[in-house]
Amino acid sequence: MAKIGVLLSGCGVFDGTEIHEAVLTLLALDRAGAEIVCMAPDMDQYHVINHLTQEVMEEKRNVLVESARIARGEIKDLKDVTASDLDGLIIPGGFGAAKNLSDFAVKGAEATVNPDVKRLIDEFVEADKPVGALCIAPATLTKALSDKNPEVTIGNDEATAMAIEAMGGQHRTCAVDMIHFDDKNNIVTTPAYMLGPGIKDVAEGIRKLVDKVLELTG
Repeated sequence: MAKIGVLLSGCGVFDGTEIHEAVLTLLALDRAGAEIVCMAPDMDQYHVINHLTQEVMEEKRNVLVESARIARGEIKDLKDVTASDLDGLIIPGGFGAAKNLSDFAVKGAEATVNPDVKRLIDEFVEADKPVGALCIAPATLTKALSDKNPEVTIGNDEATAMAIEAMGGQHRTCAVDMIHFDDKNNIVTTPAYMLGPGIKDVAEGIRKLVDKVLELTG
């Protein structure tokens, strides 16, 4: 049974993990018989968004605590996880992937990646273990691996694709129900809600990504 890590970044599309993407990932992994290990960094969110009004709220929330909502409490602190514990890694999207796992949403191509996020991604690539990334998460993945010129997709958004190229990545246009595989780095990406339009469309690309990651675990 493959043991797959799912790296979360909070709870909610505008300031954390995109919940549909996370749940679809967990469902596809469970249906395939994989063992799932959820994780998140123990840190304050960049900010908190009211998902009804999409306005910033004057409060603080913790990424690990919020991610535990999605994981039903079964979650590890990212700092305690290494690539040797797992067979593969998947990073759902949502703005948290570009606000909490990195600051790409704020700094674009000049972004920095959370040190533990970069450490874990580096460990996976060095061990030739597969990494999957959804939606905007490939931007953070690209920054972490900028010296390896990763091939990724976020769909067809021109501005984000240009930022990925500026960070050393190679962007590939992709439909929502498809995946892109970088065989050099063992990276699988899919656009998910960067394209949408609906949960059924997103689900198909995520299923294919999960299947590919599991295939690559051997």
